[in-house]
Amino acid sequence: MSAQLNGKRVAFLVTDGFEQVELTGPREALEQHGAVVDILSDDEGTVRSWNHDKPADAFAVDATFESAQRDLYDALVLPGGVQNSDTIRLIPGAQQLVKNHAAAGKPLAVICHGGWLLVSSGLVKGKRMTSYKTLQDDIRNAGATWVDEQVVVDGNLISSRQPDDIPAFNEQLIRALAG
Repeated sequence: MSAQLNGKRVAFLVTDGFEQVELTGPREALEQHGAVVDILSDDEGTVRSWNHDKPADAFAVDATFESAQRDLYDALVLPGGVQNSDTIRLIPGAQQLVKNHAAAGKPLAVICHGGWLLVSSGLVKGKRMTSYKTLQDDIRNAGATWVDEQVVVDGNLISSRQPDDIPAFNEQLIRALAG
C-alpha cells in the first residue's frame, strides 16, 4: 500500500442502481494509496448496486447528503448507472454538495452516466468532458464540449466514459488528489 494519499478523504455520491464496478474499482485504488473513502446517499442504511442491468451488492452508507460535513472531502466521485444517475440528479442535497465542492475548486470525478448530476447542477458549461455516449447531447446542450476519450481532465473535473476506462480514470483521480 502506498501512503501517497494519506490524510485525503473521498466521498462517493450514489443512490440505488449505481454501477458497482464504478464504485469498487476507484475505491480500491484510492484505499491502496492511503485515502479514506465514504459512501454518501440520500438515506441512511445501505444502497444497492447493479452490474449493468442486474441487481448486485449492497453497500453501507456512511452519511447522507444532508448530514455529510461538506468541507471534509478532498474529492467527490460520481459513479454512473442509469437508475442512480437519473435519480441523484434531482436530489437537492446531492446538487448542493457538488456545487459547494466545485466552488472550492476540489476534484470532481464522474464516470459514465455520473455527469448527469453535474448537468442538472449547472456545472458543465464551458467545460470539456466525456461520458457514456448516450449523454453527449445532454452535455453539449448544457454548454460543455463533449469528447470521446478514455479520461478527460478540465480543471477540477475528471470524467471517463465507461467501466473499461476505470484504470485511466483512477490514475488521473490519484494524480489530482496527490497534488
